[in-house]
Amino acid sequence: MSSSALSRLSNIHGHLHPSDSNSMIGEGLVKVSPEVSEALSCGHAVVALESTIISHGMPYPQNLETAKEVEAIVRKNGAVPATVAILDGKPCIGLSMEELERLATLGTRAQKTARRDIAHVVASRGNGATTVSATMYFASMVGISVFVTGGIGGVHRHGEQTMDISSDLTELGRTPVAVISAGVKSILDIPRTLEYLETQGVCVATYKTNEFPAFFTEKSGCKVTCRVDTPEDCARLIDANMKLKLGTGILIAVPIPKEHSASGNMIESAIQSALREARDKNITGNAETPFLLARVNEITGGASLASNIALVKNNSLVGAKIAVALAQLREREHSNRGKTF
Repeated sequence: MSSSALSRLSNIHGHLHPSDSNSMIGEGLVKVSPEVSEALSCGHAVVALESTIISHGMPYPQNLETAKEVEAIVRKNGAVPATVAILDGKPCIGLSMEELERLATLGTRAQKTARRDIAHVVASRGNGATTVSATMYFASMVGISVFVTGGIGGVHRHGEQTMDISSDLTELGRTPVAVISAGVKSILDIPRTLEYLETQGVCVATYKTNEFPAFFTEKSGCKVTCRVDTPEDCARLIDANMKLKLGTGILIAVPIPKEHSASGNMIESAIQSALREARDKNITGNAETPFLLARVNEITGGASLASNIALVKNNSLVGAKIAVALAQLREREHSNRGKTF
């Protein structure tokens, strides 16, 4: 962890020590697992993971198996996974296997928790599965710079009339965490989402491509000017963003692997059908995305869910490599500073 992050933890949230069995910060409001605490204290690579995909993204036990596999991929590639959730009113950064299983079995009984919901879930001692915005908030709080998810939220279709815009976008505009995703879920309005991110001052980069990916498929038709081709490129981008104190996040969009990319026309047809159903049933707000994804999965005979799992695993692989590259970059800089004295 950088010296500034350590200072922030010590001065604002209380002392964070790797030997504590359950390291606490924020006057006991947040629990950091011993593994994550030690990694942060030693400057090792850590990757934050959201938990809504576990509770609301797929059924049990598939959700638990996927969560375990994603964490294993992060570890295999040299980083420590830090799945974020709120359990019994306690925000947890890094879950034990028992806690992962509990969250998976809770499923949709855990509240889908964005930034606006954090205080309520904590105050009511509830269980919350964190979305992108809430996970970014907690990652930034403890100094985790890299966060992996499937796809971020965005401007909903017809958002110019409904003003339905995901808080993920405003979080990216105010929280300096790099989000590794397969772009924006294709159930949303991708061009307007990119326009909104530009307004928020968010750097949007694409990984090994010039075109912004559309979650289930590799291409959206939207070009992006910032391209990164290696984990080291990404690390330098994140490092520059932090050093400049821009105060904004970075979205690094990684296309779904070719072999797992579902037919774009089939997915688009299913999306249009699901959108009509959602409007007919007046399903709006934070209930809309889970409904749409579930219906698209049903209509495509499970093809979209298989693609979803594949892209999350691929993002975890890329995200772990980026986190390792960033940790190595910071270690080299720290060593070089030491040599100048």
